[in-house]
Amino acid sequence: RGEWLRRVGVAPSAAVLARVANGDRGESMWPTICPGDMVLIDTSRRDIPNRPSDYKSRKGPIYAFTTEEGARVKRIAQLDDAVILVSDNPNVPPEFIKREQWASINVIGKVVWWGHTAEE
Repeated sequence: RGEWLRRVGVAPSAAVLARVANGDRGESMWPTICPGDMVLIDTSRRDIPNRPSDYKSRKGPIYAFTTEEGARVKRIAQLDDAVILVSDNPNVPPEFIKREQWASINVIGKVVWWGHTAEE
């Protein structure tokens, strides 16, 4: 609903809903975002924040983007010479993309909400 979107700071025209893949491909953000979860993406928020070199937390903002592998959802931050993609799943190592390769990445927007339906 438009009213709820505006209340959470998302213009209705910039709101996109997507479903995270089921199976192994959707497990990289577990336990925060589970396979099959719905995510709300604010397409007006595409700027990736800079991350200081001494930053220790794994909890940066989450973005939806596409690569040659398809659509993905990860925590993203810019470092001095690379962009880092961080999964919440401790079994998935961070990925580093050199800045010159970043042009091939299409940032869809910032993930501002996610939720899932209880399984029966």
